[in-house]
Amino acid sequence: MITVLSITGLFRTLLILIGAFVLLRFLGQLMNAKRNMEAERRANEQDRLFAKEKAQKQKKMGKTEILTSNQPKGSVQDVDFEEIDN
Repeated sequence: MITVLSITGLFRTLLILIGAFVLLRFLGQLMNAKRNMEAERRANEQDRLFAKEKAQKQKKMGKTEILTSNQPKGSVQDVDFEEIDN
């Protein structure tokens, strides 16, 4: 089988390679932007939850709260310290 090299074939191959490279770069930038947007969304959600919790803590600051057996989730209860003999 005889292969004939031509300028048009070389030009076409180079265009295909350049097109594939540009397409891969575009897809990489698109995926990077998507990842950054997701990270920003998570950071904003965390900031919003932090601000909400901070506002709740400032609202309750200085007030005494009596704990019952049905404690809400996230509440803290102090326990007595006991020494353990070895």
